[in-house]
Amino acid sequence: MTDTIRIGNASGFYGDRFSAVREMLTGGPLDVLTGDYLAELTMLILGRDRMKDPNRGYAKTFLRQIEENLALAKEKGVKIVANAGGLNPAGLADALRELAAKLGVDVAVAHVEGDDLIARADELGFGKPLTANAYLGAWGIVDCLNAGADIVVTGRVTDASVIVGPAAAHFGWARDDYDALAGAVAAGHVIECGAQATGGNYAFFTEHEIGVPGFPIAEIHRDGSSVITKHEHTGGVVTTGTVTAQLLYEITGARYAGPDVTTRFDTLTLDQDGPDRVRISGVTGEPPPPALKVCLNSLGGFRNETTFVLTGLDIERKAALVREQLDGALKANPPAKVTWTLARTDHPDADTEQRASALLHVAVKDADANVAGRAFSGAAIELALASYPGFHVTAPPSAASPYGVYTASYVDSSEVPHVAVRPDGSRVDIASAAETLALSEVEEPTLPEPLAAGPVRRVPLGTVIGARSGDKGGNANVGVWVRSDEAWRWLAHRLTVAEFKRLLPETAELTVTRHVLPNLRALNFVVEGILGEGVASQARFDPQAKALGEWLRGREIDIPEVLL
Repeated sequence: MTDTIRIGNASGFYGDRFSAVREMLTGGPLDVLTGDYLAELTMLILGRDRMKDPNRGYAKTFLRQIEENLALAKEKGVKIVANAGGLNPAGLADALRELAAKLGVDVAVAHVEGDDLIARADELGFGKPLTANAYLGAWGIVDCLNAGADIVVTGRVTDASVIVGPAAAHFGWARDDYDALAGAVAAGHVIECGAQATGGNYAFFTEHEIGVPGFPIAEIHRDGSSVITKHEHTGGVVTTGTVTAQLLYEITGARYAGPDVTTRFDTLTLDQDGPDRVRISGVTGEPPPPALKVCLNSLGGFRNETTFVLTGLDIERKAALVREQLDGALKANPPAKVTWTLARTDHPDADTEQRASALLHVAVKDADANVAGRAFSGAAIELALASYPGFHVTAPPSAASPYGVYTASYVDSSEVPHVAVRPDGSRVDIASAAETLALSEVEEPTLPEPLAAGPVRRVPLGTVIGARSGDKGGNANVGVWVRSDEAWRWLAHRLTVAEFKRLLPETAELTVTRHVLPNLRALNFVVEGILGEGVASQARFDPQAKALGEWLRGREIDIPEVLL
């Protein structure tokens, strides 16, 4: 047993770069290759697949990737762990065995199940959702690997679990080796979103040659510390900045709760360990909370939309006219919810028609597909010769499409089965955590000494701060960080919740919580309710809040000249 396990990741979502599996297997040495295929929206997509065919419900892309690369992985001795099983890990495991037999490759396949609570949803107080999946941890994966599995597929485990499991199996960690487990969680959180750790979606991308970023690798050590890197001669970059950005992605505060360990993000330290190498050390862990998070997806009804193009003069008057006309046309049988948004993308005295145009978007939702369908879109198009000058729309009339509603719930971990199905078909029940600790907020750390007053210049905030944002159900988080102690002394005092709300007026009436992470020179803002009922409901422009941080960086603010 070596003192380092080298774990690479080849997927950050269902639909990520198909060639990444082969790139990772051919680019350099690996012990384990992982893949994260499950987002909140993906569970809804897989739920709809399962409605059409009960044998479906898993990520079909993963099966095609393995078909192309199974012999190569076997030849190189690389084990594969992925959550591509979705709602049907047993079905995916069977499909993999059939595939291996067809290819003549001798591999042992295992899977982890128990997360799917749909049969007990009503009993557990979840109502009648389309999907109901608890977030399991890493110990089922550990058991499967220890039983000799070459490939382990799971359903809904936490994103980091596909990395924690191989590390725990390799080093023989105990369930109360909390610091080591927490270190692996931190490494897993960094690499599970693929190229976001290697320069993808990076705030300071203009400072680097990004190209097509390679996928990330975590070299995890026996004590849980790690080095984040990538294969040589691949695109992108690994710096303390890219790793910081990913650590801040879709978290809340200093305590990052999981089913196996609560990781203290306020304890970790980052150090550049050479070109494209960042060391994560000092991570401490605590017992996990007693409850597991449950992802619930329901069908919310039907939605539709139309975008009117308004060009040239009198934009506001044109918008008011078409809105009045369409509202009148729908008056007899109006959709349950109608949302209008005017985007002033127009420029005065524009040199192209597109630059002279604004976009008026209307979205409707209703329980009746007919009300949200052609009854709506047909009424919009019927205005074509009777409305504002220059009337046109961006797409023809269409039928309504179903939309989903995401909610999170919690259930005591002892209520959720966690089953490792070994390569020989034997089933092993994985016990829930014996020791738990209720989750609580940490005391806000002492802020650094404020920066001395001096001359300022009004420039975009992103001149000095990086940001990364994302979604958690109906909430969004915006993590921001700076790259010097001086800038941290300024940021910690300047970017208060009140200032955040002023800069992002969409958040002004919402609950916003600020979390302070001094080791990362970072603040994380959690904005409650900005995404409505979650990404699947398409409640707002940028429904996953991926660019909320970039909006913040683009806002102008007085910044001390000493930082510029």
